[in-house]
Amino acid sequence: MSKGHPLFCFRYLRSMLSKAKIKHIQSLKLNKFRKQHQSFIAEGSTNVLDFINSRARVLEVYATEAWTKKHEAVLKGVSVEVVNATDMERISALKHASEVLAVIQIPQHRLPKEIDGYVLALDDIRDPGNLGTIIRTADWFGIRDILCSPETVDAYNPKVVQATMGSLARVRVHYTPLADYFERKNDIPIFGALLDGEDIRKTEKQGTGILLMGSEAQGISKALYPFIHHRIRIPSAENNGAESLNAAVATALVCAFFVMTD
Repeated sequence: MSKGHPLFCFRYLRSMLSKAKIKHIQSLKLNKFRKQHQSFIAEGSTNVLDFINSRARVLEVYATEAWTKKHEAVLKGVSVEVVNATDMERISALKHASEVLAVIQIPQHRLPKEIDGYVLALDDIRDPGNLGTIIRTADWFGIRDILCSPETVDAYNPKVVQATMGSLARVRVHYTPLADYFERKNDIPIFGALLDGEDIRKTEKQGTGILLMGSEAQGISKALYPFIHHRIRIPSAENNGAESLNAAVATALVCAFFVMTD
């Protein structure tokens, strides 16, 4: 239940969770059930409070009594079901359960029709930790939209949500065939990070564009090469032994260059 919902009220319900409720929440750890129920879970104070304070539709909140009392001022207008530590362990997707978990409706974001500033595009990022860190990085640099190829890991995977540290409440993540989108946006400059690209420090920024990052293992798919207007490369130290940068680290460096430097 989100703010503004007629049933959204300030109350605490103390109960033991039913087996059916526990099973439902546990099922949201899997992609097929997240799609079926169009909802996902977020855990931890930062994540849950950021979603509560956003436009997200928070369906259910489960928390320990101690956490609920600690955040009472923030929770005005929020219905929280107070559960014991044992039930929190049962519904948690974490190794060590936090004190709060929320079930949130998956938002239906529309693909950006106009691009003002920079948008990230991710080609087949498979590691949940990397995607979560990239979403957090985008939030830090004020990038509000991320375009993901269909093969990119689900942004609402619990590991991704946890790694975003609340940033998923502010960043819109879209899944779409990137080639189709790029073809419709051929007037927008696309900067592709490639090992054989030009030193990013020599790149002429245009104040707007799509920053395209490739997968951890294969980089950018060759099928997307024709859409790239500017091939860019993050320079390394001479005679270094590393073959490549971590996808999340590379994305952070690219974002920093385009957003923060003159």
